[in-house]
Amino acid sequence: MSAIVRGAQLARMLNAWQVAVGVRGPGGRRPEYVVLANAVRGLLIDGRLALGVRLPAERELAASLGISRTTVTAAYRELRESGHVSSRRGAGSWTELPAGHRVGTSGLWTPSDDAGLIDLGCAAMPAPPEAGVAAAEAVADLEPYLCGPGYQPAGLHVLRETIARNYTERGLPTEPDQVMITGGVQQALDLLLRLLVAPGQRALVETPTYPNALSAFLAGRARISAYALGPDGWDADLLLSTLRAAQARVAYLISDFHNPTGHLMPASLRERLPATAHAAGTDLIIDESFVDLALEPELAEGGMPPAVAAFDRTARVLTIGGMSKAYWGGLRIGWVRGPAPLIARLAAARVGVDMASPVLDQLVAVRLLQRRDTIVAARRKQLLVQRDTLAAALRTHLPEWRFVLPRGGMVIWAELDAPVSSALARSAEELGVRVAPGPRFGADGTMERFMRLPYTLPETDLVEAVRRLAEARRDLDRPRRHSWSSPAVVA
Repeated sequence: MSAIVRGAQLARMLNAWQVAVGVRGPGGRRPEYVVLANAVRGLLIDGRLALGVRLPAERELAASLGISRTTVTAAYRELRESGHVSSRRGAGSWTELPAGHRVGTSGLWTPSDDAGLIDLGCAAMPAPPEAGVAAAEAVADLEPYLCGPGYQPAGLHVLRETIARNYTERGLPTEPDQVMITGGVQQALDLLLRLLVAPGQRALVETPTYPNALSAFLAGRARISAYALGPDGWDADLLLSTLRAAQARVAYLISDFHNPTGHLMPASLRERLPATAHAAGTDLIIDESFVDLALEPELAEGGMPPAVAAFDRTARVLTIGGMSKAYWGGLRIGWVRGPAPLIARLAAARVGVDMASPVLDQLVAVRLLQRRDTIVAARRKQLLVQRDTLAAALRTHLPEWRFVLPRGGMVIWAELDAPVSSALARSAEELGVRVAPGPRFGADGTMERFMRLPYTLPETDLVEAVRRLAEARRDLDRPRRHSWSSPAVVA
């Protein structure tokens, strides 16, 4: 079943489309239906309106916009002719792209050995100073485990106990048997998809979203439905109605400092999600990779919304997290928190993949988590300075770009002055800056007006990167010959 956007919801997305009515171009005044069709087309191309969504009936949209049904009928006809809408008599109209719908691209990459390259493709930081000490302590902790086989598919009890305690301290009571250790957050998602989603079953994802998550869904041959995030985050009614209509096997949502938009899901929506998911027969996979990285004091000091799982009464919420963002990506430790029976099934399924996570890495993770308060506080302080530095550089060198300053996480999702993200990424690499263009985070043909910019590098690098981006943007308006290179990391 397709997701449905109601007339009032689409009217909110279009908000000021009527302002353009009366603007004269070379051919004179543009008809209202052309302006409306262009506005809907713009929502699609920018990724603000998802593909495969059923549009409201002509009469309903006309009433919501306060215009004639004839205008809406003509606009829908215009969209059908341009390939942005398909219709079936008596069934309705659906959004699409002229070239068809193909979701996502791989985040696969090869690291660069160019010392002069400023790499903004990765939202990740170097290891904290405590990592070396933690590793040395972990080696000393290893001896009791050496007499055993080393295979514990669910993970070491000491690490599961530590993670369960952290959840409990956040207000989500958790026992160790509700936690399974994985080889990073990406493997946590992959294992859940292997267990829960058969080929051909439907999965609901946000757009934009983390591209390697899209790759995992596509590798499992899931049928993807999308919910488009707006500039202010989630439209609660639209997300819940999409969840009900999609009837997906799973829904993958990034609730905390969303990657790439930086949005923080409000508690009111978190509270409603589990019951709606249960009614739709959908399991929620909630990615909390950035949950520790609140940057504003009121959030960092106990003001974060409760976990989505805190409102779960029907065992529908599976929470995934890991060490990559707040600690170090080189420590491939992630986890799944869920009902104990499902965790046991997941551990059994994991044996066919890689048996277990490395014992020594898990012991390092324990030691780092014991220093959580110190490490996370330092990360937050550093990221806050770097976020403000990047924002100031964007306002200075690229004032036409727009963005919402994130309250946490590691990235700014910038809206460019034109749909040139992919071309700009190629041009910028010639000037020594690597960035992830918007289409890497959405469906093909969308998100060209957006670019993800992490603030995980030193301040001087961030300022220089933005200066080079501004130069590359100016270059796009001047004819020149480019030599294209391969896409790089998205993490």
